[in-house]
Amino acid sequence: MAKRNKIRLKKGRELVMMRDACQTASIILQEVAAFIMPGRTTAQIDQYAALLMKQNGCVSAFLGYRGFPAHTCISLNEEVVHGIGGSRIVQPGDIVSLDVGVVKAGWIGDNATTVAVGEVSPEVKRLLAATEQSLYEAISHARAGKRLADVCGAVEEYVRPRGYAVVREFVGHGVGRDLHEEPQIPNYRPQGKTPILEPGMTLAIEPMVNSGVGHVKILADGWTVVTEDGMPSAHFEHTILVTEGDPEILTLRPRTALPEMLGIAAL
Repeated sequence: MAKRNKIRLKKGRELVMMRDACQTASIILQEVAAFIMPGRTTAQIDQYAALLMKQNGCVSAFLGYRGFPAHTCISLNEEVVHGIGGSRIVQPGDIVSLDVGVVKAGWIGDNATTVAVGEVSPEVKRLLAATEQSLYEAISHARAGKRLADVCGAVEEYVRPRGYAVVREFVGHGVGRDLHEEPQIPNYRPQGKTPILEPGMTLAIEPMVNSGVGHVKILADGWTVVTEDGMPSAHFEHTILVTEGDPEILTLRPRTALPEMLGIAAL
């Protein structure tokens, strides 16, 4: 595998395997998202994901990673990321951020979405719509010859004028054989020079956007990240491939209908 700027480039058979892992991660994410409903516990949701992983010939990329105790990250409402499945019961009006990463034949697919459970407020719908759209704004910049800073900056530059704040403590990342490869991909424009994008880079771009302040804290479990002000947060993620032309979304799935609230046609 070629390396430049310490960023692993994938090609040939590696990309075949990477696409398969990412497509599997996308399928599982969509099926688990459809499983979320009022009355189910986050532990039940996590166990359903574990069952789907077994059925699809893969394992969790998260379970045991630095001691993480669950198969998926399930974060409700004010929880931003890294929520652990447990006894918490999903209620009508909740939003559930679901992060699914899998290892299949040694390659990793990583993706996330935020699910509205039943009817949620217009304010929360707008948060979800803006966060999802910011992901696609960032992806549109993931082109060979551009700077990584253009990808990073696109998220904050889209959501900040709409009254939202990005989480700065947690970032996207390269992905492939390892869950976290170079480069780091913050959701704001970093200072200084950033790498020039090259074909073969595989990047997990994941906006984490808060409806209130951008500050977060970690709960006593050592994992669950919550907004400092208790306001809702949303999280969307795709793994993408930089190509000679348009970026390829390796974890492709249908978009929600929420972008219609922003005057954007859902794909």
